[in-house]
Amino acid sequence: MKNAQRAFLLGLLSALFFAVTFVVNRMMSLEGGSWIWSASLRFYWMLPFFLVIVLLRRNLKPLLLAIKQKPGPWLLWSTIGFGVFYAPITYAAAFSPSWLIASTWQITIIAGMLLAPFITKNYQSSNSRNTYIFSTIILIGIAIMQIQALESVDLSSLLSGFFWVLVAAFAYPLGNRKMMQLCDGQLDVYQRILGMILCSIPFWLILNLYGHSTGHPAPTDNQLLQTLIVAIFSGVIATVLFFSATDMVSKDEKALAKVEATQSAEVLFALIGEILILKSPLPDTYALLGIVLVIIGMSLHSLKK
Repeated sequence: MKNAQRAFLLGLLSALFFAVTFVVNRMMSLEGGSWIWSASLRFYWMLPFFLVIVLLRRNLKPLLLAIKQKPGPWLLWSTIGFGVFYAPITYAAAFSPSWLIASTWQITIIAGMLLAPFITKNYQSSNSRNTYIFSTIILIGIAIMQIQALESVDLSSLLSGFFWVLVAAFAYPLGNRKMMQLCDGQLDVYQRILGMILCSIPFWLILNLYGHSTGHPAPTDNQLLQTLIVAIFSGVIATVLFFSATDMVSKDEKALAKVEATQSAEVLFALIGEILILKSPLPDTYALLGIVLVIIGMSLHSLKK
């Protein structure tokens, strides 16, 4: 199996585990849990997991040396790639159902392509016209799915949720791509993730201080357990799978766009999870049409040579 095909399959599998984030965050929001703890606890839980992995692989010292050499870029892109990405995603859960957040999140598919000319030196696009057409099909499907949301979510909440997910959708590929450039193949996936967690900790501590000063409730035992579930399924398993997939094709813009497009499957997985776990109603005709378009667009991406 070629690297691009293997990377695509890993990206698709990561989407399944990433979908846990949207469903569990929505569950915590409905139970009254603070979005600040929903966001920060995920990374506090992730820290010991990746620290143990990197220590067992005897790779901690090279990572610390790499951070020491360029502390500014590490802090900046880790904060953007993890902090500015995940805090808005959890905040948006207060406004919209999980499947709607997951669908809006798919803007990240074209965000990476739009950002590439500005963050890659001597950029030469290898994306064909079909790549953009397939991504547009996915986005049209997402737009159609949002029609159903207007029947159950008021416009101001829909716009608020959309704005914060839009911020996250650009922050994630920006942070991920800049960190790949910064590491330049010198660090493995586990080292890169651990480094980004460590360098994003100041952001989470500041956010926690803000939450404490503004009266956000402390995390309950249930929220601690739920964030642990998110940390394992989404933070550890999904992140390793997705970062491994992007590392495989980091020099191939077309293949990288395909891997990022696999994240559209999160919509389907989140929708199924919300129906089964949160007992949400079945999607209407518009939502089903949107889902079909998302599947078509993603399938075309995977079949395109």
